[in-house]
Amino acid sequence: MQRQLGLNPNEVRERLRLLLIGEPEFACLAAHLTALDRLHADCIEALFVHLGRFEGSAALLADPGRVERLKGQQQAYFRQLLRGPYDMQYVRLRVLVGLTHERLGIDLKWYLSAFHFYLDFMHKAIGRHWHAEPKLAEQLYGCLLKAAFFDITLTADTYVAADKQALQASEDRYARAVRGANDGLWEWHVEEDRLHLSERWLAMLGLDAARAPRTLNDWAALIPESQRGRFLAAVQAHREGRQPFLHYECELRDSWGRLIWVMIRAVMATDLHGEHLLAGSLTDISQRKQTEEALAHQALHDALTGLPNRQQVGELLSQALQRQAKPGARHAAVLFIDLDRFKLINESLGHQTGDQVLIQVAKRIERCLRPGDHLGRFGGDEFVVLLDDMAKPLDAELVSKRIMHALQYPIIAGSRRLAVSVSIGVAPLTGRGNEQDALREADLALYRAKAFGKGQLALYNDSLQEEATQRLNLENALSEALARDQFELYYQPIVQVSAGRAQVVGVEALLRWWQGERLVSPDQFIPVLEESGEIVAVGEWVLRQACTQVRQWHQQGLAGLRCSVNLSSRQLQEPGFAERVALILKETCLPAASLVLEITESLLMRDGPETLATLRELESMGVRIALDDFGTGFSSLGYLHRYPLHIIKVDKSFITKAPNDERLKAISRAIIGLGRGLEMDVIAEGIETPEQMDFLHNEGCQFVQGYWFSRPQSALAIHPVLQRLSTIEQVEEGGQEAVPAPAIVQ
Repeated sequence: MQRQLGLNPNEVRERLRLLLIGEPEFACLAAHLTALDRLHADCIEALFVHLGRFEGSAALLADPGRVERLKGQQQAYFRQLLRGPYDMQYVRLRVLVGLTHERLGIDLKWYLSAFHFYLDFMHKAIGRHWHAEPKLAEQLYGCLLKAAFFDITLTADTYVAADKQALQASEDRYARAVRGANDGLWEWHVEEDRLHLSERWLAMLGLDAARAPRTLNDWAALIPESQRGRFLAAVQAHREGRQPFLHYECELRDSWGRLIWVMIRAVMATDLHGEHLLAGSLTDISQRKQTEEALAHQALHDALTGLPNRQQVGELLSQALQRQAKPGARHAAVLFIDLDRFKLINESLGHQTGDQVLIQVAKRIERCLRPGDHLGRFGGDEFVVLLDDMAKPLDAELVSKRIMHALQYPIIAGSRRLAVSVSIGVAPLTGRGNEQDALREADLALYRAKAFGKGQLALYNDSLQEEATQRLNLENALSEALARDQFELYYQPIVQVSAGRAQVVGVEALLRWWQGERLVSPDQFIPVLEESGEIVAVGEWVLRQACTQVRQWHQQGLAGLRCSVNLSSRQLQEPGFAERVALILKETCLPAASLVLEITESLLMRDGPETLATLRELESMGVRIALDDFGTGFSSLGYLHRYPLHIIKVDKSFITKAPNDERLKAISRAIIGLGRGLEMDVIAEGIETPEQMDFLHNEGCQFVQGYWFSRPQSALAIHPVLQRLSTIEQVEEGGQEAVPAPAIVQ
């Protein structure tokens, strides 16, 4: 093992040099051995308490005598860790310990977890013990960390080398088998109940080594229950000598859930050590079995996803309607599911990526269904779910919400991370009419859901026509809202926080619509404005109003305040849009450098050369361009270079839970680092808590926006907030009331 790892005096010295371990480190540890030994004793007690909480180690620690021996060994190791010397004898001992652990089946995770516990404990303990001498504490812990990593690398290398030896031994075993055969080879060690499977065996089922069956029962679990008992009986008959050999045909479930027909052949043998072995082959005979079923399957199933196709869905619905017509039938429903923005994915990323998305969406939907429910692909990006035998009608809505929740997480298609959503229409099966009526009702509900935007759910009822009329009224009211002066702008501050000091640097203008005394949600009317094209006129009003207001604030002492205004794709597509922006800036006397126009990732993905030309024209005027909600769309790095972007706004969905979610923290950190590396300003949205402020401070994100400083308010209401934020020196504002300053001011 030592030779395999290449461990010699020169290698050991090089490892020590790589970790910067030398005489200063030895001297530092040697000067404080007594105190460190005491801390090690405390660490050992805490470590064994920690390990006792886990089932994998609790049984080992049940014997008090063994615990004392282990503690003694651990103490001896810690003493050697502190004192060295780190020579070949020390290295051989660590390799031997690692090899022993590996052969005893102690996973590397236990070793690494214990070392993590040790380093975490000692970091805190050293800090407490030498709290009056923080530099000394840091130096001691640094020396200890280097020594620990020296040991960790030795043990990790030992585990890897041992795995390589085991792999070589496995390859040697299978090399004795018949070469060139197309069959999968297997060997079962009877007394140990341990399987060895060839690569071909695994490939036949689409498995890798990590998912390979380890025991005969693991293998039997891949066989359908109706055939499993006969397989085990055939094995037992051969073991007992009642059959001269094992020969059995059955189905096996592969890694994709498909059943393939195989022929299993084997004979019992005894090796040189007297161990009984059952060795043989696995032959794929599925082609012979599947040929007869191929045409029927193709006629009733979708080629891409393997789901029932439109014809099969119709037959399943017809059968369900017949069951519903019988007395005592429980509830049933049909869900019509449409993938939002799928056309955009196909057009921008290609049909191959679109196919991958459809496959993954289908799998996620299937995981949300019960056994007995049916999922079919109706065509294109449309899926149909048949829910049968439900306890109550509400169950259909609950399943729909479960499907929508399952698709909230991004899909990895090729090298891209895509955010997808679905709209769902739900219709009950009443036993009246035919399958086409049921599908039409579900389709009407789906149309209603999509009318509210992406990611929506709608239930079919007889009032859908009335709701469509109400929608028409909403569109009519919106078409007159601008003329009736029903729109108003709210503003939310954008604050720069640095060295514990806060300074407002801008505001984002947000459109609000008053219908009488009722404030209509932007989610309700903005999509309607987009669809109707009214967003162009309303957007120009917003831009003019915002520039006028910010210019007024400049004159009232808030010089340099920037104004951020959201743009729609329709506005950018308008001929002469940049000229109109220049005209508005001239009429309102607002400097171009004080205007920020916010666009979304989907807008860049959808538009082409005209959009790029317009954005470059705006940039040449001095207007800054911000990429809003970064990370929620396609997050392509290409357009960060191609388009004239100056600001990245990190979506609040990442920031909100980042302090407590390592994945979101990593994503947020990556976005902030990306912006900083590209010399772009990064604004974090949705800041509400001191923990979020601390996180952003630690990551070097200076620009923030959210309820922590102020919720969006009218121009009149927000003005005092802006004045206060333009003069305060410490971060003390949380929402609308003062709160204790977070760690960002320390």
